[in-house]
Amino acid sequence: MPTATRGQDLLSPEFLLQLERLALLSRRAFRGRTRGERKSPRKGMSVEFSDYRPYGAGDDLRYVDWNIYGRLDRLYLKLFVDEEDLRLHLLLDGSASMSFGEPGKLHYAARLAAALGFVGLASHERVGVAVIRDRMAEGWSPARGRGQLLSLLEFAARLRSEGPTGLSDALVAYALRSREAGLAVLISDLLDPAGYERGLKALLERRFDVHVVHLLSPEELNPVLAGDLRLTDAETGEIQDFTMDGEAMRSYRERLGEFLESAESFCRANEISYHRVATDTPVEELVLRELKGLLLA
Repeated sequence: MPTATRGQDLLSPEFLLQLERLALLSRRAFRGRTRGERKSPRKGMSVEFSDYRPYGAGDDLRYVDWNIYGRLDRLYLKLFVDEEDLRLHLLLDGSASMSFGEPGKLHYAARLAAALGFVGLASHERVGVAVIRDRMAEGWSPARGRGQLLSLLEFAARLRSEGPTGLSDALVAYALRSREAGLAVLISDLLDPAGYERGLKALLERRFDVHVVHLLSPEELNPVLAGDLRLTDAETGEIQDFTMDGEAMRSYRERLGEFLESAESFCRANEISYHRVATDTPVEELVLRELKGLLLA
């Protein structure tokens, strides 16, 4: 990400106006420590009436409908829609491989996280950010309310890609230490030789609703390379001399296809929502079109 990037530059005013009309979607219901503004399918005792059920021993008499009792000589409780407190967990891969491309994958991830975070903040949900490298390296503490947007933008603008990747270990640690589950969005290129599967399964076991946004640069999807090359691994520093000819390109495309299919198949098999995107796709298009109805409403 360019050093001149400012928080205010991540999202345009026009985009923010469009984001204000959206809300987060979750496939699971979560009960937090405070009441939120999201209507839950559970029946609770908020102010919005939902239904009746027969009175049972030990039920609170304050919720008996005495008008029905007067007509039917039977006790019925009034039920109300419970309000749930959703927490959005934004998990960003900040390893060195995320610097690749133009724009860099981490810059794209920061803009996407800021957009999703604003949707949550504007809806009075709690939003937190964690940055993953070989471990959970840093974070933006969970906050609520649109007044926190500038702080979120400034945090996202300061992110730098560096160091090795340890997706599974970091995600397992995050899942275990999180006091509350919620909507977890992993934004990553998934380029970890040790894999990511164990970490995603740890989030599922802790009852997170998990989404993966798989970022790839156009240069990774369609490399323009030829001849004798010296390649340096961005995370390990390992150097390898390489000749890119027709056979090598075919092998690359085959392995890339296997990698992408493996990621999508794993997510599908484990009921994880999977979204693959190239970083030349405008963030606005990704959020307002591709994620609409899947992650956003």
